[in-house]
Amino acid sequence: MERPTVAITMGDPAGIGPEVVLRALSEERVRERVRPLVVGDRALLEYLSDRLGIRLPEEDDVIGVSNLDPHSIEPGMASMECGRAMIEYVEEAVRGCLEGRFHAMVTAPINKQAARLSGFRFPGHTEFIAHLTGTTNYAMMFATDTIRVVLVTIHTPLSSVPALLEEEEVYRIIDLTDETLRLYFGLENPSIALCGLNPHAGEDGLFGNEEEEIIRPAIERARKEGIEARGPYPADTLFYRAQKGEFDCCIAMYHDQGLVPVKLLSFERAVNVTIGLPIIRTSVDHGTAYELAWKGVAGHENMMSAIELARSMALCRLNNG
Repeated sequence: MERPTVAITMGDPAGIGPEVVLRALSEERVRERVRPLVVGDRALLEYLSDRLGIRLPEEDDVIGVSNLDPHSIEPGMASMECGRAMIEYVEEAVRGCLEGRFHAMVTAPINKQAARLSGFRFPGHTEFIAHLTGTTNYAMMFATDTIRVVLVTIHTPLSSVPALLEEEEVYRIIDLTDETLRLYFGLENPSIALCGLNPHAGEDGLFGNEEEEIIRPAIERARKEGIEARGPYPADTLFYRAQKGEFDCCIAMYHDQGLVPVKLLSFERAVNVTIGLPIIRTSVDHGTAYELAWKGVAGHENMMSAIELARSMALCRLNNG
């Protein structure tokens, strides 16, 4: 299986998703490495292909889920019609992965406002796909060419983070990260470094006690079970060390602690991976960019990175049985 079959959802039809999918699939190197199947709307892709002058995938390479009239869609505008369609794309891709028709799925961005208009009740893609696959033990990883970061808490107010941190939850993330790195990234004994929550990782309780009371006990438990977990380290130096190759993955306690270095180091190529699922799901690390929709100026490097990582993970999973 040198060319895994990868389902690529089109994302919000009114955003840049359809364009970045078209542009990525027009690249010969993508088609040489995977068999891409676009899950979306053939008529809309044809319309944008003609409008933007981008090569259109072969008819057999598009799984038509919706039947939208391109002339009825206002680019850059959230609508119930587009919200319903983009959710259906995700459902079909997940279904195909669970049934074994696809080896992996890659998602173009959805718009949360459009999703809500269609009755969507989940915070985002990650939680929705976990629901569709019946998964409760999952987490969000961001992968770049130089670092990988997994988050303990995701979309929560910063003021709520300390109360959400528990030893069991931090340990769960360490264990899940270790399993993922072995199974999908081919690392035999991955090194995992944890950020402290507070400045200077608490500095022996001077700036906070979460490191000694929550994070360090979770690390020690993981180490007793053979996981190469280290820390907690001050976040202001950890990511510098990680991008130099000292660690295989970092675990951040909250969203911006982990995402600021990821986007600083690799804004155009960072890939969002949902770990813990029974399927492989990668995603672009950007939004629908309504202000750029249908203008022919959206970059597709991020989509290409997401496709390549999905391929790599699928091949690694196959080799690991």
